[in-house]
Amino acid sequence: MSKDVNPATEPPRQSEQGALARTVLVVSVMLLAAADLGAKAWAGGALADGHTVDLGPMQLRLGFNSGVAFSLGAGLPAGVVLGITGLIIGALALFTWRATGTATRTVRLALALVLGGAVANFIDRAPDGVVTDYLHTGWFPTFNLADVFITGGAVVLIVATLTGRDKAEALEMPAASARQARGPHDH
Repeated sequence: MSKDVNPATEPPRQSEQGALARTVLVVSVMLLAAADLGAKAWAGGALADGHTVDLGPMQLRLGFNSGVAFSLGAGLPAGVVLGITGLIIGALALFTWRATGTATRTVRLALALVLGGAVANFIDRAPDGVVTDYLHTGWFPTFNLADVFITGGAVVLIVATLTGRDKAEALEMPAASARQARGPHDH
């Protein structure tokens, strides 16, 4: 005897879950990049005259970086830095797009943070070859919110991998889908 399928109680198919995950990824990357670019625009206006804001262990102080992390490549022509970072971001975006359909929520969050920060720094660098930095500690190179996103995403990805969290959620998802597929009266 065949069982009637009710679309309202049927769990979403893998392709639907992948499409939703990719939509959330794109929106997340855009929101993260927008937050960083908004903060950089504010810093460029409010801190342009050398004004600083003391926040205790950190200051808001305007700076510009023609290199990448820790000013690596600062002596290279801006077009070379843009070209290399653009290729890296393109490869990261492709990997993230492909992985998002099957990745756990934790891994998707980490990838969105890294990609959002990378895209924001690339957009900021494109017009004049420099990235706007404004978070200054005095003991660490000056950085920005996109750098926080990139570093935070990398840390989340490493911790998820080391603790098995990158796989644990993936193993739980099929079991949860199977429970949803069974009705409350099915055993």
